[in-house]
Amino acid sequence: MNSKNTMEFEKEEVLEPMSPSAQYLKSSVLSLTIIVVLETEIPIDDSMAIPMLKDVFLPINHRFSSIMVTKKTGAKKWKRVEVNLKDHVNVPVFPSGMSTDYYDECFNEYISKVAMDPLPSNRPLWEVHIVKYPTKLAAGNVIFKLHHSLGDGYSLMGALLSCLQRLDNPSMPLTFPSRQSSSRPKHNTQGYFSRVPEFFSGLFNTAYNFSTNILKGSLIEDDKSPIRSGHGGLEHGPFLITTTAFPVEQIKKIKNKLQVTINDVITGVIIYGTRLYMQRANKDSSKENCTALVLLNTRAIGGYKSVNEMIKPNAEMPWGNRFAFLHVPFPTLTDSELNNPLKFVDKAHEMIKRQRNSASVYLIGQFLEAIRKIRGPEATAQFVHGTLKNSSLAISNMTGPLEKMALANHPIKGLYFSVVGVPQSLQVTILSYVEDLRIIISVEKGFIDPTKFKSCIQYAYEAIYKAALE
Repeated sequence: MNSKNTMEFEKEEVLEPMSPSAQYLKSSVLSLTIIVVLETEIPIDDSMAIPMLKDVFLPINHRFSSIMVTKKTGAKKWKRVEVNLKDHVNVPVFPSGMSTDYYDECFNEYISKVAMDPLPSNRPLWEVHIVKYPTKLAAGNVIFKLHHSLGDGYSLMGALLSCLQRLDNPSMPLTFPSRQSSSRPKHNTQGYFSRVPEFFSGLFNTAYNFSTNILKGSLIEDDKSPIRSGHGGLEHGPFLITTTAFPVEQIKKIKNKLQVTINDVITGVIIYGTRLYMQRANKDSSKENCTALVLLNTRAIGGYKSVNEMIKPNAEMPWGNRFAFLHVPFPTLTDSELNNPLKFVDKAHEMIKRQRNSASVYLIGQFLEAIRKIRGPEATAQFVHGTLKNSSLAISNMTGPLEKMALANHPIKGLYFSVVGVPQSLQVTILSYVEDLRIIISVEKGFIDPTKFKSCIQYAYEAIYKAALE
């Protein structure tokens, strides 16, 4: 092949450079995948799957038609390829005529297997699994498996929403909850000097949070506990998923009563419920050092931009991975707090407020970029992997639409997501949809009891709700 042909081949081969964060998320030490489950109200007709993927899904973004290639220099690129959609669609076959309990077990085993199986590197990094058997929660399930390097939750949720229509009126756009919150009233601040304490508090929080994040990624790790086994290779091991849901209107009542945010309420519920589970498993575990890694979407918006807007050059809300993380230490569970669960919401509020009153998120981003430039993306991925591994759990949340949706004329009863490939025994994800807020609990199989953990979360919510309204 002469040099001219070589240049033409390379020009066709390379679509675009991968973003730094995409390279962190697809490496030899870290490979994260997002699993999204759509629960249908009616039995699934899968005859429309291939046409819909071809006409609706693939055109959304060229990354869905691209594979990842590594150049001789070590730089990773996206390469456009021909997509054989039949390779990406899976329809499992289970024994017919069985009970919903049986199919529940089949579905749980199947989704665990889907999560553990790596996406083949010789084709675009996504799959669709259509489970046509009824479970207790749905008449059928559609599983989207997408590699995190394709985009963050915001980008991929926007892409999936492009495949769905509003059930009551397909011609109308979906709407999303407002980000407005019932914040606690601030003290009367008059003049420059009244802001001096807040300024110095921000400096202290920045220094403390930044140093904590650095140490968490390299030296300091949480104690082993009933929610952190410390086993190696957790990112490749089997896990179980269970979910529970709470009415959004009830959560708003708690929020308004306590003058906090919905995130404060849910974080307080998760912390309280987790501590309850730990104490029931081991009474001494309330003293163990635990931190939650809270993942944040750095786009300060409530809804989703259209995909066309996200992929424009210099877009205000661009496609890609735009997230950061905060370390939230778990308060200990004392006898007094057992009788006053609202303290966990108060503590969640104060901790999140303190974390946000700092520039550590920005500094961590700059630190990761510095590692990438000096030592390469593999070293950066190693740091991110260590940050996850040394924490007890990860918490992430997404906002879903206020209206019911339909996928190819199949009404969607519910949806949820989870991130797999994380080196942790426990992950909690949160997604709102219509009138409910779904909490999804992913646990290391054989180490954490998902049923007991869910019951502790439900108890924590009920205790906080009751105490808030008294």
